[in-house]
Amino acid sequence: MDALIPPDVTAELTQILSNLVLGDNEIRSNAEAVVDERLAHRPDVYLLALTQFATGVDTVEVMRSFSLVLLRRLLFRPSPGPSSKSPRLTLYDRLSAQTLTAIERILLHCLLHEQIDSVRRKAVDTMCDLANNSMGRGRPWHALQAQSFAMCKSADPSARECAFRIFSGCPNLVMDLQTDAVLRVLQEGLQDRQSVEVRHAALRASVSYLTSSDQHQIAQSLSLMYPMLDTLPSLPHAHLPKFLITLTPLATSHPQLFAPHLQVLLSFLPALIIPSADSGPTPTVARPFPGTQSFTFPPTPNGGPPDDVELDEEAEEVRKAALEFMISLSEAKPAMVRRVDGWVSAIVRGCLGGMGELRDDELSTWLDADPADDPTDDTYPHIYEQSLDRLACALGGKAVLPAAFQHIPGMLASHDWKLRHAGLMAIASVAEGTSKVMQNELGKVVDLITPLFLDPYPRVRYAACHCIGQLCTDLEEVIQAQFHQQIFAALIPTLEVTEPRVHAHAAAALINFCEGVERDTLLPYLDPIVDRLLKLLNPVQDGSRPTKRYVQEQAVTTLAMVADASETTFAKHYSSIMPLLLNVLRNANTSEYRKLRAKAMECAGLIAIAVGREVFRADAGAFVELLIRIQNSPVDTSDTMLPHYLIATWAKVCQAMGPEFEPYLPVVMPPLFRAANAKADVSVYEDEDVPESKEGWDIIEMDGQQVGIRTSAIDEKCQAFETLVIYCSTLGARFAPYLQQSLEVVLQSLRFVLHDGVREACAIVLPMLVSCGKTSNTIDGDMVTNVVQHVASVITQETDSTFLASLFKCATECLRGWGDVKPETRLTLENAAKHQLQALADKRRARSTRTAGEIEEDREDLALLEEMEEFALEDMAKMLGLFDANHPLLIAISSVRDLGLGLGAWDSDGEGGEE
Repeated sequence: MDALIPPDVTAELTQILSNLVLGDNEIRSNAEAVVDERLAHRPDVYLLALTQFATGVDTVEVMRSFSLVLLRRLLFRPSPGPSSKSPRLTLYDRLSAQTLTAIERILLHCLLHEQIDSVRRKAVDTMCDLANNSMGRGRPWHALQAQSFAMCKSADPSARECAFRIFSGCPNLVMDLQTDAVLRVLQEGLQDRQSVEVRHAALRASVSYLTSSDQHQIAQSLSLMYPMLDTLPSLPHAHLPKFLITLTPLATSHPQLFAPHLQVLLSFLPALIIPSADSGPTPTVARPFPGTQSFTFPPTPNGGPPDDVELDEEAEEVRKAALEFMISLSEAKPAMVRRVDGWVSAIVRGCLGGMGELRDDELSTWLDADPADDPTDDTYPHIYEQSLDRLACALGGKAVLPAAFQHIPGMLASHDWKLRHAGLMAIASVAEGTSKVMQNELGKVVDLITPLFLDPYPRVRYAACHCIGQLCTDLEEVIQAQFHQQIFAALIPTLEVTEPRVHAHAAAALINFCEGVERDTLLPYLDPIVDRLLKLLNPVQDGSRPTKRYVQEQAVTTLAMVADASETTFAKHYSSIMPLLLNVLRNANTSEYRKLRAKAMECAGLIAIAVGREVFRADAGAFVELLIRIQNSPVDTSDTMLPHYLIATWAKVCQAMGPEFEPYLPVVMPPLFRAANAKADVSVYEDEDVPESKEGWDIIEMDGQQVGIRTSAIDEKCQAFETLVIYCSTLGARFAPYLQQSLEVVLQSLRFVLHDGVREACAIVLPMLVSCGKTSNTIDGDMVTNVVQHVASVITQETDSTFLASLFKCATECLRGWGDVKPETRLTLENAAKHQLQALADKRRARSTRTAGEIEEDREDLALLEEMEEFALEDMAKMLGLFDANHPLLIAISSVRDLGLGLGAWDSDGEGGEE
């Protein structure tokens, strides 16, 4: 193409781009500053130059790619220029129509003539971004549409692939065209005989088209699913993963499209996820397993992968992609897949088979490793455990338990330790989602597990501890009440086995048991448990073997939970344990003892609460002084645990000391307010820059953008408000000096949408603060009015039904605690209630227009949603009843209730309440 840019600009841009890709930070920063300066004053010239540079025949491949990526990022970033009067104005918005036309023409030329596939794909990404944003501003790119359709017919497979990539990245190019014409083009691409890459690009375009279509277009496009799914069977294994990964988002967003094809998918997918199994050696005298035979999975009806003991990496990728597709479809439409005979059993068998693929040569490494830094974790089949858990949570016990327990008993009796391990971990994985149904056969399940605490293989005993611990969480209170004798008979001796990994995990399982146990159930076992945990705290085991630090950390944590569960009865062990914990706090000052110190703080705090103020008082001063010393020590930014544990321990000390804690408020409140006032640490990512995972961060979609949120700071913020609840409820009027500052931060955080726990804690603590102010005479009617007016404002704007009930309850308790309602306050709350009544009525009317089939498919989600709305209506009625027992809006509440679908209470087992 002819040069549109003066040679001096081209030369300068060449140097700038060269500097931008250098590793020297200073040079790169200077180049970025130059780019900003040039774009601020001459965006047309430099963006056009950048576009032309990307298509220059003399430009090396890597620089052409870099230029296209940079152009994509710069076009729609906020304009740095002085003329920018709106934060939404971008560099694109400052370009003249002539410049935009030139940029589009150059990119179209690049798309046709670029010979390097990687550069061409970068051009496609940039053009899709440009087309989407242009159309959003009322500037359709008709030339791109025409050229893309022409390229679909090209003899060059690379050109055809690019065309479908454009349709995938910019579905709006085809959304307004005749459906038959679009389907014909997409089907031709899906059936391309020359190139797998073309078929994959056409599949991506088809998914994008269906995802962007309205219900009418989808109804006209159902036939497209046949060629889409028909791309799978003939594919080489190397290409299957990316095809399945492409289909998975469609399975999540539009699962009903797959309903007619489930039987066909079931004839194809199980062979990808169910491994063949070797029956292994015949049982011997050393491993008799009386009454059972060597366990193997039965062969799949449709065949299976080759009988390789070690699946190669390619087959494993296929297996994971197929499993994720099946799980995602099951989660999106549970009722649909439950009706397909064989679907659940195939997934269960695939998961169980994958869970049994551990390595025999890792035992010594596993035994020696710290659980927090275990190299064998890299080869552990987590994906299959997680998939089984997700399936159970989605489909419930009646669907999953029969399929799982068709195999689990045989696995637990297998000659192969790996299958015994997998059987135990499978019970743990399904427990959460199937707990209601599992309760009916819980005795049989416990009887299957407890013998394996004596298994000769350490990792199986570890899995038995894990399994019992998980059941104690997922069937909390039920299993503790009915089977405590069998569980303690298994767990307590396991605290004394020789392997640190095993006895530490037994101690961890005791924590789960204690969280749901009645005090009287625990007391007969208290002494043997404490005695064995104290032995684990000794620096040396068996006279010579040094105790691993993670064992001591776990023993301290378990002691804390045992103390919490046994309450005042723990006092007889107080004198043996508290001096040990205080000694840890005095001496564990180096970095390797951070976790032990944090656990000792937590344990001491829980023991203080358990034994009560009178027993704790003798050590309270020493404990508090140690906490103050730790809090005032030089800040170590790498110690992320300390702030969390300090705040939590101070809260426990307050609960233990009661009113005697008041003198320490000046010490604890400043760091608490700092944590409560913490701002969210947020990063917004470009699509190609979104990290797969980042420790301590969550990636969410917000307003169409990928947003990263540092969860550790937000969790500390939530903890600060939960601690504020403890201080205010424990100290009452004594908390008055911090009332005003607390009100400010709490009212501000009622709108903190990034963490539900923060808002819930704020809604709980507000009435307490009002009561504190009234009792201490540090608050007046105007301040209470401001508080309630603020709550009313939040109620009016709230869109989350699950939080509405908390807000109405907060307003009611504030008014009830103060004892006086001003007319203007009442009017504001009534208006907020009217607004929410209208919103809830609109939502319920909209749901009522669904067909019976649609309602049945989404029954569980709708039942949960309406149950949350009922809670909100109930608390709204209580608030209005405070104003007037016969308030006119109470009739409106009844009317809104009548608009519900009448699905009954939500069933957490996902089976419509049928047991």
